[in-house]
Amino acid sequence: MKTAYLLDREVGHVLAALTPSNRLVCRVCLHTGLRVGDVLALRTQQLAPRFWVTERKTHKRRQVGLPADLLADIRAQAGEVWAFPGRDPSRPRRRQTVWADVKRAAKAFRLPQNVAPHSFRKVYAVDLLRKYGDLDRVRRALNHSSCETTMIYAMADRLLTSKASRRAGRGVTRW
Repeated sequence: MKTAYLLDREVGHVLAALTPSNRLVCRVCLHTGLRVGDVLALRTQQLAPRFWVTERKTHKRRQVGLPADLLADIRAQAGEVWAFPGRDPSRPRRRQTVWADVKRAAKAFRLPQNVAPHSFRKVYAVDLLRKYGDLDRVRRALNHSSCETTMIYAMADRLLTSKASRRAGRGVTRW
């Protein structure tokens, strides 16, 4: 099942319901467009305003930047080795831990769509497209090899908005 795009208010709800450490992971996903596994693989020594990441799925290198306040929040909770340490500080937090917390948060707000950490990557893509209006720029930012893949992400908000307006027109409520 594919993960869904979230509207701004839904992003706020989910973030508010997450544990503080998982909220921070998702904020990094939202700001950088990185997959959750790549965020959790960050090492403390990498943390800087701009740094390089090799994506685990594609093995492509990408430079990302973090604003000073987000960087400070990450450093404040970072372990000796991992930016997001797990229960065992010698290992990073697990993707499944973040996934389960995001699922719990979405369920708490009774969101009907399939929400997962990857939803934040879709929000990042839509925000970039709105900001720059350049699909190829979004494709490069996400390290996609084709614009067709990027279109799936970038058009997510339009599909969600059109579904919501059709439901409203038929008198069907979301809740």
